[in-house]
Amino acid sequence: MGFYRRVTVDGAAAEAVDAVWRIESARIVAGVARIVRDVGLAEELAGDALVAALEQWPESGVPKNPGAWLMAIAKRRAIDLIRRKDTYQRKLQEMGHELELDGESVEDDVEAILEDTIEDDLLRLVFTACHPVLTMDARVTLTLKLLGGLKTDEIARAFLAPESTIAQRIVRAKRNLAKAEVGFEVPAGPELLDRLGSVLEVVYLIYNEGYSATAGDDWMRPTLCNEAMRLGRLLAELMPEEPEVHGLLALMELQSSRANARVGPDGEPVLLLEQDRRRWDRLLINRGLAGLDRAWALDKPPGPYLVQAAIAACHARAADPDDTDWARIAGLYAVLAQLVPSPVVELNRAVAISMASGPAQGLEAVDALADEPSLKDYHLLPSVRGDLLFKLGRFDEARKEFEKAAGLTRNERERTLLLERAAAC
Repeated sequence: MGFYRRVTVDGAAAEAVDAVWRIESARIVAGVARIVRDVGLAEELAGDALVAALEQWPESGVPKNPGAWLMAIAKRRAIDLIRRKDTYQRKLQEMGHELELDGESVEDDVEAILEDTIEDDLLRLVFTACHPVLTMDARVTLTLKLLGGLKTDEIARAFLAPESTIAQRIVRAKRNLAKAEVGFEVPAGPELLDRLGSVLEVVYLIYNEGYSATAGDDWMRPTLCNEAMRLGRLLAELMPEEPEVHGLLALMELQSSRANARVGPDGEPVLLLEQDRRRWDRLLINRGLAGLDRAWALDKPPGPYLVQAAIAACHARAADPDDTDWARIAGLYAVLAQLVPSPVVELNRAVAISMASGPAQGLEAVDALADEPSLKDYHLLPSVRGDLLFKLGRFDEARKEFEKAAGLTRNERERTLLLERAAAC
């Protein structure tokens, strides 16, 4: 949050404020941004409310409705700020309401406006934080900061980046939004679907970095997975008629159901076919399958996240690896390749083909990708090839592929696994 430095409080009070902030911060920033029309300024005002809580709650105790308390303080600061500006009347016209300047009527009217539109405000905040005018790194960082309520140092740890780098990225993102005069609004018509794609991409990037960390000593980073799923659930509530939103949430829940089985006792990776499926989380599987059903029930053409969720469901429904419908998975990857042509999708399809039709056919499909420039430094290409060569008994070739893959990955856990597989050849 970055606000604790301004006040000194006991640990219990700070812990209570921190817990409330993580839950309520997005709503507070969204509500205030509706008044001031500036995300960066809205976060500063929300931070002022947080400081007030740190100063007052240790003596007065935590209020019965702490989120409403923080919202009220932040809104009052916003209104005071607007009152001091010459643009106050213009701001009132933008809000579409003739508010009175005397007494408590300003606060009362704004309170009613925000209570009526809090879900719309959250949706506006999502689309603002994920605006294409920002780089993808900036979108991811700003989304975690504004909608995840994560502190700057937490984001830095999650992405193995210096805290100063993350702080500068957040400042630049807010400045660029203001410079581009990005409206605090949900786009309409065709632009909505285009921008929704950016939003979903940001959420899935956050999830993927948590599910398979690209670098460092940890195979998974559960904090990022949980934040991405929380954002997915928020989007599913705000946009219930969009199948891709439900598809993405279902995909994340189905993949996360394997989390307990994906990591061994010493933190080492456990591959899908070697996992103890009794350790899979049945609650998450049931939620994911239900979300998948909701998406199909909307009877709209499937998008890439819905297709990927359908693939994950094939694994989730198989109590034993031998029960997996690999032919259907290969077919779904073919559909996915039509929706989003990608060598990575083709590589995954090759794995499914190998499981459905044998390693020789899978290797043929993998070798067709050997000259693909975008896979030149992608460690999973030699990893998959090594696995197929091993199954075909071509152990010397397999060893070289595993060693090549180990040299390309930046994740220490994955490198160790690949070197062990090379040694087993």
